Amino acid sequence: MNETLVTVVGNVATQPDFREAANGAAVSRFRLAATARRWDRQREEWTDAYTSFYTVWAWRALAGNVVGSVTVGEPVIVQGRLRIQEQERDGKRWLSADIDAVSVGHDLARGTSAFRRVSPARPLPVEPVRMAGAEPAPAWGRMPLQASPQAPPRAPYGTPDPAAPAHLPAVAAEVVAEMAAAAGAAGGAQAGAVPVTAP
Repeated sequence: MNETLVTVVGNVATQPDFREAANGAAVSRFRLAATARRWDRQREEWTDAYTSFYTVWAWRALAGNVVGSVTVGEPVIVQGRLRIQEQERDGKRWLSADIDAVSVGHDLARGTSAFRRVSPARPLPVEPVRMAGAEPAPAWGRMPLQASPQAPPRAPYGTPDPAAPAHLPAVAAEVVAEMAAAAGAAGGAQAGAVPVTAP
């Protein structure tokens, strides 16, 4: 209660870092620069007025998404809780404006962005869920190998196939004779014989 919720539009000034807190939660941090724009009546154009810097803190799933999506110089919109902290260092008082981010996104008024949904990985069960009455699956690598009942016994090599057409042996003999003649002609050419050319 009584928290100050803010929405800041600006540019990423530092590369987001990532680390784990003492309680194991993921946390990311980066600096956000928000520059105010003013209309210059003399020049009749918009000019930069002043720049405010914020330290943005992102926690848990948002931290990982920020590191994987945001880089230096990109325009972003940050919504979160504003915290003003006062510190003293080297005898001087310092004020810092921190934002505990609830949401971080690109400013689509200045460019485009592609969204990719990230879902936490679901742990696999130790034992797969089975239907009642189902037989347990055999252990991997222990399933017995059985021959197919439709597969006929393989004949020895060189045995003629009785299901083959009757003219195939003659055709095969002609092919073998032609191959032998071609091989003999090639061997004669290699031995110095005169090659025979087709008319």
